[in-house]
Amino acid sequence: MNKYTLSIIIFLSFFFNETLSQRKLSETIKTSLFDNIPVRNIGPAKVSGRITKVIKDYTNTSTWYVTTASGNVWKTVNSGTTWSPIFENYGSYSIGTISIDPKNPNILWLGTGENNSQRSVGFGDGIYKSVDAGTTWIHMGLKTSEHIAKIIIDPENTDNIYVAAQGPLWRSGGERGLYNSSDGGNTWKRILHVSDDTGISDVVMDHNDHNTMYASTYQRRRHFGILVAGGPEGGIFKSTDRGKTWKKLNKGLPSGDIGRIGLAISPQKSNVIYALITAKEKTKGFYRSDDHGETWIKMSDYQVVDSQYYVEIFPDPHQFDKVYSVDMRSYVTEDGGKTFSRIPENKKHVDSHDVLFDPEDPDYIMISCDGGIYESFDKMKTWRFIDNLPIIQLYRVGIDNQKPFYNVYGGTQDNDSFGGPSRTKNRSGIRNSDWFVTTGGDGFQVRVDPSDPNILYTMSQYAGIMRYDKSNGEKIGIQPQPDEGEAALRWNWDSPLIISPHNTNRLYFAANFLFQSDDRGDTWRKISPELTRDEDRNKIKVMGKVWSVDAIFKNVFTSPLGTIVALDESRLQKGFLVVGTDDGLVRLSRDNGVSWEKHEDFPGVPKKAYVTDVITSKHDINTIYVSFNYHKYGDFSPYLVVTKDGGKTWKSISTNIPSNNFIWTVVEDHINPKILFVGTEFGMYFSLDGGISWSEFEEVPTIPIRDLEIHEGEDDLVAASFGRGFYIVDDYSPLREYSKSIENKTAHLFSVKSASQYIVAAPEKSATGHNFFTSPNPPFGIKLSYFLGENVLSKYERRQEIENTKFRRGETIDYPTALNLEDEAKEKLPKIYLTITDMDGKIVRRINSGRGKGYHENYWDLRTFSMRNIEDEESFSGPLVPPGKYSVHLEKFENNTIEKLTEKQTFRINQVGSKSSQEDRLVLYEFQLKFDKLIADVNKLVDNINKSIDDVDSDINKSLNSLSNLDLEMLNKKRGDFMDLKMIFTGTRNLNYADVFSGSPPSVQRRLGNMSWELSNTTSKPTNTHIKTYNISKNKYDQVISKFESLKAN
Repeated sequence: MNKYTLSIIIFLSFFFNETLSQRKLSETIKTSLFDNIPVRNIGPAKVSGRITKVIKDYTNTSTWYVTTASGNVWKTVNSGTTWSPIFENYGSYSIGTISIDPKNPNILWLGTGENNSQRSVGFGDGIYKSVDAGTTWIHMGLKTSEHIAKIIIDPENTDNIYVAAQGPLWRSGGERGLYNSSDGGNTWKRILHVSDDTGISDVVMDHNDHNTMYASTYQRRRHFGILVAGGPEGGIFKSTDRGKTWKKLNKGLPSGDIGRIGLAISPQKSNVIYALITAKEKTKGFYRSDDHGETWIKMSDYQVVDSQYYVEIFPDPHQFDKVYSVDMRSYVTEDGGKTFSRIPENKKHVDSHDVLFDPEDPDYIMISCDGGIYESFDKMKTWRFIDNLPIIQLYRVGIDNQKPFYNVYGGTQDNDSFGGPSRTKNRSGIRNSDWFVTTGGDGFQVRVDPSDPNILYTMSQYAGIMRYDKSNGEKIGIQPQPDEGEAALRWNWDSPLIISPHNTNRLYFAANFLFQSDDRGDTWRKISPELTRDEDRNKIKVMGKVWSVDAIFKNVFTSPLGTIVALDESRLQKGFLVVGTDDGLVRLSRDNGVSWEKHEDFPGVPKKAYVTDVITSKHDINTIYVSFNYHKYGDFSPYLVVTKDGGKTWKSISTNIPSNNFIWTVVEDHINPKILFVGTEFGMYFSLDGGISWSEFEEVPTIPIRDLEIHEGEDDLVAASFGRGFYIVDDYSPLREYSKSIENKTAHLFSVKSASQYIVAAPEKSATGHNFFTSPNPPFGIKLSYFLGENVLSKYERRQEIENTKFRRGETIDYPTALNLEDEAKEKLPKIYLTITDMDGKIVRRINSGRGKGYHENYWDLRTFSMRNIEDEESFSGPLVPPGKYSVHLEKFENNTIEKLTEKQTFRINQVGSKSSQEDRLVLYEFQLKFDKLIADVNKLVDNINKSIDDVDSDINKSLNSLSNLDLEMLNKKRGDFMDLKMIFTGTRNLNYADVFSGSPPSVQRRLGNMSWELSNTTSKPTNTHIKTYNISKNKYDQVISKFESLKAN
């Protein structure tokens, strides 16, 4: 072979391998294996979230239904003692309203999409109906309504339904207006419509004359940094023929631009109508009509502080002209609107949205708000907070490196920033009292110094940043300020903050400029020019025109437009910074802000889409991920792009994420660069192939995941949901091991992480009541994950499976023979075991585990088996094993044989919190094994003695019943001798409890029982008293068994 030919072969070989390698790198990895990987919700319920509506079952007022702005629907059947989510896997998490059928309390109507227009509002997918009190729901239409404000059920004909649809908030069109169904929701007809920009915000029906109805129209639009909360199409309409025809009311009502209008009919006099109208300064106010709405009188200038967020009124059923107005600080009028006074809200959260009365009790009121549900039974002198409803709305998540368990931090919608443990040593789990506030207001980013978990940077809205020392509770404000003569900085509602991965004293914090501090926020310097488009939002067209400064609530309570909203620094290169803006720009600096690249063209992404997240790869300096959303322009598509060449080219990687599921956040695994996670508007996804394909975490309900963090020490994925608190995927490392070959195996055991061993505590009393809220810890012990390629079935199960398949196909089923059925009856059920061994190969524990095809997780509680019931199917846990190295492998028991399915995985158990040495632990373990065996031997001997007593009793009874010549005296003496032996173990049963402590010697079982309790939760070596007790009990056992065997022989 000549050199030329050899060169060609080498080149072609290299080319082929490179091509194959590239193909391998871009290979799609799509699997359902991990779809049901467990996801743990840790709440909390220390604070709650925004409630939109509460109704009670009129036939049983202990049953409540609660709808939330972004936490699904909840039900209690015991007045809030316990709760269940009843709408967590449907098409929407955001709920505007709920109504109950006045003739059948099992029929419920649900309107999805919050009925407010606030910055964090979620959209819905129409109307749902339940006919079984919320157990199941059927989608009934109006899918593009997006925000349903009110549902009215005709009391005379409950198939006649009216739905007030505000319509899309971020675009024109959609199903907006007042809709009517006369056939129980099967078909819908729009009976009141103004335009594609104007929907219906409220509708009421006269309770004395059901032909008479009133509705208010609402024109509004929101975009990023922009709000117009009213327009010329707002007004009040009336129908006197059940909605067939409508006329606009105007006598005494304001004209021109009108905002949201809240309507109510007096419960005492249905001719009296109330209207709370947001409008211009001279026309806003509370209006009242005495003649069924034909003419109106302005009673006062009262107006809520924010028309996009409130404007609902509730007349008191017990007092005429007494009307409540929910607001940031809620008010009540007792004279039909002439004057308003603040309601008592001491110990109650502000920002109220719903009021519920008790028709039988004038002292009772329930007010629901951003902080949850509050009840008063004494006319608002005192309030009861429902503190077990875990619907907190989180914008952000942060984590620390606290040992042995890290803390999780979050910023919430209107409920502070706070932190708490990811798990505890407590048997009850994570309690509300385990959580603590880090700063007030609307909470946002919390960053924790990686080198000192006591130093937190915690934030409220518009960059209200504090440095907080958890060790002493001190806080100091550290927000950057403009220099003299400089314009005010534009801070986003949710301003981004990072701690440099290269220097824990260095912070980066972004407004419309990027700031850097090298002394933990004491001083700041601006390291960038203006990084946004710096557009004037007041010149942008909204609903087809540019609105004047006097537009209704224009841009009130919105973030300014032109802010930095995403920020990262590469851990691979100091000073390599990436920022994203709310107007579609991604900026890169490779020299710590000296110079900046601008990127604004991304494949398929709208030009000015909001950059929700930017992350630099932990593995490759040229790889950057950017997520966008454009939902505030009515585009719900998921946008996620990546560059592999430092920004020269970009590629979309949001392939199979559903088209209406826009993306909030993205993170990359710290070990395998192909593993990515995203949080979306309706859940959480992972990719095993760098974003080529995505799989959903099925255990996460329909809820927005706004932020994600990876705890690299624990391999935990931590998620902030907007409405259901925090979620944790505990140790997701099995995802890294996945390859297609695994699914072709009989079985696969995933790697096992080392675990902490400690004593599980019980710090509170057990009788806490069912309303005591806790979130679950992971099961105590070592997590063990494995895959089975096929179901492991018994003969009976296998026959059933074959027969069911044939039955579905319409095929003839083979009838089993008598021998087949006998074999099924005799068979010991097959099992899958996780078998734990020590380093000498001795079996420490066999854990019976799942035998179905697919992915499984189980936990070993770090205890060996117990001899006390070793004969039973599921044996007790025995003593805690000592710290050290152990192994686990997978076994199958089938057809009376045990087959090893996998090789072993080795791991370590590390002692935490104990003062005992390894030698002490070994002494304790050996003693506990001896002690456990002694208890088992004593219990078995007592059983045998009881059997002997029963046998003697049988002989005595035989003699008495047959008048045989058996020696009754001898039998009774033998029985007494057996009883004497038994009472050495059990004590004298006819003594009362007090006699046991009044001179009688303790029985062996009492001695051992006390010691069992004393030694069950300790890592300390046994005391001398324990050793003495053991020796006394062992000597008694030896004496009794010797005498027993002798007695039996005679």
